[in-house]
Amino acid sequence: MSIVKINALTVPAEQREVLEQRFASRAGTVEGSDGFEWFELLRPVEGTDQYLVYTRWRSEEDFQAWMEGPMKAAHQGGGAGGGAGAGGGSDAGSGAGSGERPKPAASGSTVWSFEVVQQAAPKPQG
Repeated sequence: MSIVKINALTVPAEQREVLEQRFASRAGTVEGSDGFEWFELLRPVEGTDQYLVYTRWRSEEDFQAWMEGPMKAAHQGGGAGGGAGAGGGSDAGSGAGSGERPKPAASGSTVWSFEVVQQAAPKPQG
């Protein structure tokens, strides 16, 4: 069954818009990765300053291949914005543009790993 990676990013209130814009600028970059199944950026509503970056993968090997390929390249100066996935590291949400690398939007990052053991989807109406 699938695996889930959740990156908990600590984002100060004044950096929220920056983080969200950086993720938006990278929309579509993970979807073509082998084994990729799902992505969500979750904004905190109350009681925390942590955003959650949820990604779902066919296998741990697929996730690791993405981390060592496209994700690593984006964080080493090639991408339009950092932190587009669950394994962003401390520079998650940092972005990259022409010239000097922008300041990271997140001040911390923790990656949680889970195996999917049960799932449900809406039943078709009809």
